[in-house]
This record gives sequence, structure tokens and C-alpha cells, in this order.
Amino acid sequence: MLYWPTMEITGPTAAHSGASSRATHVTEAQRDAYVRDGFFRIEGFAEPEIGAALLRRVIELARRAGAGGDIGTAFVTPEQQQDFARARVDGETGTGTAPAPEELASKIFRVAREDVFFEFASSAAVLNIVREVLGFDDVANFLSQFIFKNPGAWGQPWHQDSFYFPFDPPRPVVGIWLAVTEATLENGCLHVLAGSHTEPVHVHLPDARPGANYGYTEIVDHDMSSSSPVLMQPGDLLVFDSHLMHRSTDNTSASLRAAMVYHYARHGTVDRTEQLRGYTVNDWIPMPAPAPPSRRASRAAPARIAGT
Repeated sequence: MLYWPTMEITGPTAAHSGASSRATHVTEAQRDAYVRDGFFRIEGFAEPEIGAALLRRVIELARRAGAGGDIGTAFVTPEQQQDFARARVDGETGTGTAPAPEELASKIFRVAREDVFFEFASSAAVLNIVREVLGFDDVANFLSQFIFKNPGAWGQPWHQDSFYFPFDPPRPVVGIWLAVTEATLENGCLHVLAGSHTEPVHVHLPDARPGANYGYTEIVDHDMSSSSPVLMQPGDLLVFDSHLMHRSTDNTSASLRAAMVYHYARHGTVDRTEQLRGYTVNDWIPMPAPAPPSRRASRAAPARIAGT
């Protein structure tokens, strides 16, 4: 028996989609952690119903796509594991209902133009943190992806996000990872290697597992033994540098481990992804201008790191 989260996902999709006002600026401790470790976590950044609204919308998109409908610029990538769909039924009796489209999905990309996703990505609470980490105001969201991580889904091997970002300038780039459900050791939480953001982009080899998801790669030339898991509750936010080495593990639980991930860089960055790789999942969306200085709290120094 497979279980999806018990959070309420009914009602208007766009209801209360902004971030909480409890954490709208980077603290000194968070700035120090970002410089030292390459990441920091904000507990309770968003109300759980925000994640519920995001989850409701991606279920709608997955089902519409599964029925052959139009989902605009968004697109769904399925789990590639062999017999993943067959594993949705009872393994002993071979019985069960056909899986819903969202139970077979790995990720949905390019969702930030959808109202509920744009409202969160462009909220003052989020952009204050993004701008203070990056050190400038003219930011764009270039990557948005909802990660389902259904029961039985494999984890993604060790990688650095900047491997996928052939940009000019290459840095700084920041990612934010919103926990939509609880992230645990059992359901495949992230693991991070603190301080690895100071490393250059390492060689990434194709994921050698038969049935690995499209685009998965792996760093094999670095010692990851000092890594640590990032356990999260719904509404927690992980802010991380694009050079940070991280992975996720397999979801061995019976529950979904869902997250919404956005990446930001300077507006006007030259993106050579499609030119070099023949495809892109990126979608550059300029973010709204910040409020006039008279309406903002004084800004702390940006959390700059080596190489940025």
C-alpha cells in the first residue's frame, strides 16, 4: 500500500501562496553558514498550506499531461526505473489499481510561470534572501522544478548543480529547496557535503544504473565521507550554493517526499545550455524590482564566497 501525504490539498490552488513573513532577511549566522558551508536551512519559512497548494497544482498538471492535455511551458519527466509502474500494485498478489500519473512522475519542470509557483518564487520573503545571498538586485529565476520522489524512487547521485549550468558569468547562482512534505532518512532526504561549494565543478560521469533518470550524473573523484543528511519538515527552506555537492537517497518508505526547487542568477546571464547540449529545461524569468530603499530594512553585506 502506498501513501501520499495527509496534508490538505483541496480548495483554491493559489490560496496563500506567499512565503511566511517570519524570515525575510539573511541573519548573520545564516550568512556565516553560507560562506563556510555553502548552505543554510530556515525552519518554518513557509506555512504548510503553501506546499499543499503547490502539490495540488502539480497533480493537476501531471494528470492533464497524462491525459494528453496542454500544460503550457511545463513538462513532466517520468521515473525511468524498470518496472516502476508495475511496482505500484501489490507485489505479492499482482493486484491493484492503475497508478495515477503523479505516482509515476519524477519531476515537473518550468512551472514558475504558473500563478501559484510564481507568487512564491517572486515573494518579497524569498527575493530578500536571494538578493542578499547573491549580492545584487537584478535577479532572474531560471529553473523551477517540482520533485515528487514517489515511494520506491531512486535517489540522485552526488552532483553539483553548476555542472548543468554553462553560464557566463558562471557564478553566483543560488538554489532554494522548499520541503513540501517531511524529508527523512527513510524517504530519501538530501545529503550535503559542507564546504564543497569552494570546489570547482568536478567531472560528472553518467549515472551507470540501468533505468537511471534522464540527465542524472555522478561525481566519483571526491571524498564524501563527511557528508550529512538534511532532515526537513514541511515549510522548511534550504538555501544553497550551486557548487555545493549534494545527493538524495532512495525513497524506501511508503510515503511521498516532495519538494519545490528554484534557482536564481543575475538577470542577463548568458545561458549556453541549449547551444552546448541541444536541449534546456531553463526558463529565464526576471523577478520584480525590489521595493524602494525607504521601504526596506537596511541590507546586510552579501554572503559572497570564493570564486564569486
